[in-house]
Formats: sequence, structure tokens, C-alpha cells
Amino acid sequence: MKRNMIWIPAILILVLLSACGNGNGHSVPTGHESGSEEAHEKHAGGHGGEDTGSHVGERADNHEGEDGHGAHGEHGAHDADEQADSGRFQASFTFGGDGAEASENAELTVQITDRNGNPVNDFDLNHEKLLHLIIVNRDLSFYNHIHPDFIGDGKFTVATSFPEGGDYKLFADFVPKGEAGVTLSDWVNVKGEASGHKAVEADPELVKEVNGKQIELAISSTKPKEDATLTFTIRDAETKQGIDDLEPYLGAVGHVVILSADAEQYIHVHPLDEKSTGPEAQFMTEFPAAGLYKIWGEFQHRGKVFTVPFVVEVK
Repeated sequence: MKRNMIWIPAILILVLLSACGNGNGHSVPTGHESGSEEAHEKHAGGHGGEDTGSHVGERADNHEGEDGHGAHGEHGAHDADEQADSGRFQASFTFGGDGAEASENAELTVQITDRNGNPVNDFDLNHEKLLHLIIVNRDLSFYNHIHPDFIGDGKFTVATSFPEGGDYKLFADFVPKGEAGVTLSDWVNVKGEASGHKAVEADPELVKEVNGKQIELAISSTKPKEDATLTFTIRDAETKQGIDDLEPYLGAVGHVVILSADAEQYIHVHPLDEKSTGPEAQFMTEFPAAGLYKIWGEFQHRGKVFTVPFVVEVK
């Protein structure tokens, strides 16, 4: 009898500990902000100037999230399949009505909760915004960076649209008050006809023209797990003269978002010199593994935000 009296409480304790250990929430990559004009991508709408939000149709995959957002000058890479800190925070993305449909405005709601499902209502400003929302499609040809409005009860809303039907990945980037930065993501499905996706391919040369500007990208290293300096040189497309009067965008000379071709690795970096006005803007980052990565650089000149994309191979 004494032996039974000893083992029964021990079993109960193990059961209780096991139950407490089962938490929800996935840790996803970190990301960040963007502008309002996109002259380079197919129907790439939005940037900072556009506000959007509601019940995001159907989920196309598992919910993902991740902690560890750096301050200006820092960088981070996050695996969308990792489970950071046992999912201290969670995000749901929902569209109102019958869900999102291609080429139509949809009200998107982003709900932020803690691991117990309680709404998170206190946030620190994160590069001049409470929440940065980045949206990409499967082949990364569509990119949108917008800033939903906080309406309380852990909810942010914004009205946005999608160029065609299919799957889109949403990244919510925010900083809970007194906490490190968090980025949570999920795939959602948009109704409507979808065109075939193209394979992501490395650019043969890292020079692009966007909105009357020529942007050249130089990378100090394209090897995995090495510090890499990204140098954007911005010139007038006609005169080839360097542009030295770039304006602050969200508190800095520019912002860079990097995604792996499968959208599982999400990296956001900031300039080494926030107060630079061009023609060069430098960023420090590290590519976590070999593969293809798409890089979006976001800058502002004479009141207009422009975004330039590049695809590079890391090996």
C-alpha cells in the first residue's frame, strides 16, 4: 500500500506537467516595412501609403510565427517552420464577407493574441508603425508592404486587394510592449483565376530601372552564414548622376526585405547609416543557407516611395 501511495501522486504530477507543455502557436520569420509605389512588379500595389483588412479566405498552409526582430543596423533570418519561444504570440488573418476575391477590395483583419488566446493591446512603435504587413504570392512576383490600423482588442484592419487568385503569404511584423520584435506569418487563399507561377530565377545582372531611377546592387558576399554588405547605388536613369537627396522612409534612408524562394526564410535588414541621403545606401545581413533569395529595397525620393527587386543565388 505504501508503494502505491507514493507512485500515484508521481503519475498525477507527470500528467499535469505534460498537459501544461502543450501550447499553440508557430514561430515564423522576421520581416518588415515597405513603400507605396511599385513600378517594377506585376500589380505590386500598396506600400506604406495604402491601408487595408478582414477574414482571409481559406488558409493554404499551416500558421507560422517567429521572434527576434533586430533594431536598426541589425539583421536576422528566420525559418518559418521553426517554433520560436513556444509561440508566445499568435496571429490570425481573416477577411470579411465571403473572403478575398481577386481584383476586389477586401477588408483584412489581423488579430494578435498571446499564447492563451488573450488579445495583445500594448505595442511599441516599430519604425514609426505599430504593425507592418508584408504580402507575397507563391512565386514572389507580387509584393506589397502596408500598415493596418489598430482598432483595439488586439485587432488591426486594412483594406487591400490581390491581383489574381491563388495563395499568398502574409507576414505581420510588430513589437509587443517591452518585448523583442515578433513576425508571424500564414498562407491564405484568394478566390479567382490564377495564372501559372514562374520559377524564381537569379538576375543575370544586378541593375534595375524603377520610376526614372537606375538602382545597382552590389553584395560583398553571397556565401551562406557570412556577413554580407548590400550596397544600393541610386542614380538618375537618364543622366546617370547619383541621387544624393533621398528622403527618410519610416525613419531611415531605406529598408530591405529578403525572402528565400520558398518564402520560408524571411530576413529584414536596415541601413548601416540611417541618416544617409544617397546615392549609396548600405545594409548588413547574412544569408542563412544556400539557395535563391529575392531582395526588395525600399526608398523614398521627392515624396514618392519606390521599391526595387533583385534575385540572387547564395552558394
